[in-house]
Amino acid sequence: MRPATGSQEAADPAAPSPSASARADPVSVPALIAREQTGSGLRLGRVLARTSAYTRYAVTYEANGLTVSGVMNIPEGDGPFPALVLAHGYIDPAVYVTGQGMPREHDLLARSGYVVLHVDYRNHAGSDKDPDNDVGLRLGYTEDVIGAALALRSWDRAEVDAGRIGLFGRSMGGGVVYNALVVAPGLFDAAVAHAPVSGRPEENLDHFQRPDGDPVVERIEAEHGTPEENPEFWRQVSPLTHAARAADPLQIHHGTADDTCPPRWSRAAAAAFEAAGADVELRAYAGEGHTFGPRWRESMDVTMDFFARHLR
Repeated sequence: MRPATGSQEAADPAAPSPSASARADPVSVPALIAREQTGSGLRLGRVLARTSAYTRYAVTYEANGLTVSGVMNIPEGDGPFPALVLAHGYIDPAVYVTGQGMPREHDLLARSGYVVLHVDYRNHAGSDKDPDNDVGLRLGYTEDVIGAALALRSWDRAEVDAGRIGLFGRSMGGGVVYNALVVAPGLFDAAVAHAPVSGRPEENLDHFQRPDGDPVVERIEAEHGTPEENPEFWRQVSPLTHAARAADPLQIHHGTADDTCPPRWSRAAAAAFEAAGADVELRAYAGEGHTFGPRWRESMDVTMDFFARHLR
């Protein structure tokens, strides 16, 4: 059981030295590691829906000085319940609405006895704006997810067991999972990534943004250089470079027919975490695509068994 706290500082043997932290590029995993991560002020807002199994609320909380919005499903019955922080995949912030993404997971997990906190991320829905987040390779989303866990751990509501918190992300949110595990080792009791993006941001830029002519790519490379011009920068924005810091069990799920996030990305991530000594498990689903169809329930049964082993 982790102690409830509203902040977390790196204090483990794998943490960078003070001199290394001082030299860290502000846009880097080491900079996130060196920064004190904070999360507090979790507040329930209006009721969005009631079912026989759970009530769905609008929520806000504070993460590193920003207000982040989201939704929370709280099961009916006697708590406290273990909690899961959900990190959704990419949806254009201009059209995103609060709680969007992972609706099947929201419902099933709440019906299975988990408090579910879906993070909207900065720049989404009712969250505060961060104009530098895209050029900063969206590392701010990692802080938002860590802040959600810290806010849950310090929350005084009887429904939540602050000592049992997991992390669950899909697609882009799977990359957020990787980052959170190396930035805040020990904060989560277990983590799952479904159909995650690459653990190497340059591969994500080349696969998703560069073919679409996204002007953010040019801005990123103007500021930080290309992987050929500045390989050390790109090494330090990858969570796989820091995989030895991961202290929490990780399970990765990927469909072999995923044409959005190539399955090789998950094989590479699992291999990197395993080589670094992390507790990682890769599950492949023959014929499944990016969003999962016929085998979605099977993947969720495996996911819930994994969380039950570590959170129940």
